[in-house]
Amino acid sequence: MNSTTPDPTTPARSRPQPDGRRFWPTVTAVASASLMLPFSVTGAAVALPRMAADLGSSVGGAQWLLNAFNIGFAALPLAAGGLADRYGRRRVLLAGIGLVGAMSLLVALAPSMALVDAARAVQGCGAAAVLASGAAVLAHGTSGPRRRLAFGILGTSFGTGLAIGPPVAGALVEGLGWRSVFLLVAGLSVPAGLCATRVPESRSPGVPAVAAVATLPAVPAVPADGPGRPPLDLAGLALFTSGLAALAFGFARATTDGWAAPAPLGLFAAAGLLVLLFAVVELRRADRALFDVRLFGRPEFLAVVCQPFTVTLGFVVLLVYLPTYLQGTAGLGTLDSGLLLLPMTAPVLLLPLVAGRLADRTSVRAVLTAASILIAAGALLLTTLDGGGSWAALALPLLPFGVGVGLAFGVMDNAAVSTVPVERAGAAAGVFNTLRITGESVAVAGAAALLSSLTAARLRAGGLPDGLVTDGGTAASGTMARGTAADLAGRAVVQGQVAPGQRAAVAEAFTGAFHTAGLLLAALSAIGALLTWRALRPSSAPLRPSSAP
Repeated sequence: MNSTTPDPTTPARSRPQPDGRRFWPTVTAVASASLMLPFSVTGAAVALPRMAADLGSSVGGAQWLLNAFNIGFAALPLAAGGLADRYGRRRVLLAGIGLVGAMSLLVALAPSMALVDAARAVQGCGAAAVLASGAAVLAHGTSGPRRRLAFGILGTSFGTGLAIGPPVAGALVEGLGWRSVFLLVAGLSVPAGLCATRVPESRSPGVPAVAAVATLPAVPAVPADGPGRPPLDLAGLALFTSGLAALAFGFARATTDGWAAPAPLGLFAAAGLLVLLFAVVELRRADRALFDVRLFGRPEFLAVVCQPFTVTLGFVVLLVYLPTYLQGTAGLGTLDSGLLLLPMTAPVLLLPLVAGRLADRTSVRAVLTAASILIAAGALLLTTLDGGGSWAALALPLLPFGVGVGLAFGVMDNAAVSTVPVERAGAAAGVFNTLRITGESVAVAGAAALLSSLTAARLRAGGLPDGLVTDGGTAASGTMARGTAADLAGRAVVQGQVAPGQRAAVAEAFTGAFHTAGLLLAALSAIGALLTWRALRPSSAPLRPSSAP
């Protein structure tokens, strides 16, 4: 069944509304709300060095500015998509906008990093609601060419936040202080909320969790928390969130304690056990599950929802940690480090609409495979990265990254929701965004641990002198302790803070760590390109942008 063709068994009010005078208000509301999300990530990353110094944060506390947001952001799209289908997509969208804005205001006023981290966790939950409900609103309220246009505009909105986030945040930090970055996000939530009040309400009453997947067998009815509404999978949500949190805690401890220390190993084991329990619970709950495994019965859906792991993994690592690299090792200001990211972020602003047209002329298979190849090329070119190099030398690896991600952003969201009937758009958007943001969350936490450990290893191999003075104190006489190198590396990678007397040594070690990470990312992206090409081959029902009326 085509994803835009109404199912005659579906209640009329759950079918797509005809495109008309409400198209532009709907698209404007979702795009303006979505603009806040990438800026909440890029702005925080650029502001983090100044913020950590002002609040006297430890390396771990600073790292949780990013991790806390990402855990809520990654864990809740599934629940938010289900809530949107049950209780109203506009209602969930408005709630998400309110949470993002209110928590941004709280961060701007916070006196300590502990309060900042708590507010960022709640803000991530709001961001998940915006992400899942926004995609469902567009899928429900548009069809045919207008759906392609709507999702192209959504990709452009994300691209705008990614492109302008670093330079705008840098200018704000240098001119008005780091708190102004979060005040701006709080201000953006006001017009976004006003626009969202004009979005027509929609929901999917009485639709079982998997009945919309036409190729799968029917399942028996289940108890509901309301008329025709399966109960929320609280057990699955708790296990998934706990597993993701344990994994992030493990990476955070690995940054300071090392990968083989008891604490990170125990946390990694706990994360694996929780994820295993989550899988068991979801299989037993069947159609009532939070993570609807029946959606993966469509090969094209499986290929699309796994795509973000190869498309955005390297991009988000550079977006978060390249500013700290440039500020810490090259001594650049926040504005300059933000501007130097433009070769990577500008294409993400310009290409999503072009990508939709390219996919229409060729296929989503061709566009997504090309995106992974470009990202692999950019990752390989990271071996030329040099903090003291020219702007052109830095742009060489960043431009392929930006072009690849810009192409993918224009087709991924539409491809994900177009592989299932529209009344299950909320669930499909939830699964897709959960996997996308989970990959990004793991990448942010894991990259901090990887870059820190590689940098620390290079510092120790370089034979730093005994009694090295750092911001955290002096190493004991006669011991060039591992903790000293780890402290220097953690502050450089996470906070962008390097003592002037140690800048040359740290810059060399941090640069070498980025070179190694680039080789790993290149291999992963190349594998992703091959798997995408095979998974979306024509013999497996080729996926093209939805164009049915």
